[in-house]
Amino acid sequence: MKVTSSDIVISAVKPEQYPNTPIPEFALAGRSNVGKSSFINKMINRKNLARTSSKPGKTQTLNFYIINEALHFVDVPGYGYAKVSKTERDAWGRMIETYFTSRDQLRAALLIVDLRHPPTKDDIAMYEFLKHYDLPRIVIATKADKIPKGKWQKHLKVTRQTLNMEREDELLLFSGETGEGKEQAWGVLKKYM
Repeated sequence: MKVTSSDIVISAVKPEQYPNTPIPEFALAGRSNVGKSSFINKMINRKNLARTSSKPGKTQTLNFYIINEALHFVDVPGYGYAKVSKTERDAWGRMIETYFTSRDQLRAALLIVDLRHPPTKDDIAMYEFLKHYDLPRIVIATKADKIPKGKWQKHLKVTRQTLNMEREDELLLFSGETGEGKEQAWGVLKKYM
């Protein structure tokens, strides 16, 4: 997909703040610092629309980005970050659950995991949550540039097995550095639009 326009629409914490448009949405879930912002920026050919941070746990709202006036990427707060209070984590959990379980425009969840390591307990819990609510799931294994190409398949297999993925769920390799997997990712997203 050729991206000609992209912008942040709103940072929302409750449903009445969500954009009131019928366009399809793709939510990005993943632990803090896994590369959600880098994924968004690479997909839309922008350096810093989605702000990357060296401080994990920075995203505390649902950030809606509009692309080509045709779809939204929704960046949800990262999980698994210890320096956030339990109260705050619970509030994020409720906010994320409300969005995932009540949003008609949501076409699929993109679960972003780090290809270099087996998915964490939190990644598995998120995958199970999406499965429980029967939400379409696309697993994006980022940071592919940090692993020799010859080991990609081995790492993808570990990801698929650790998450106990359903056969029909997509698992894509991605690099925010090199753009590896970008065209494939757009191809998969188009199927859900």
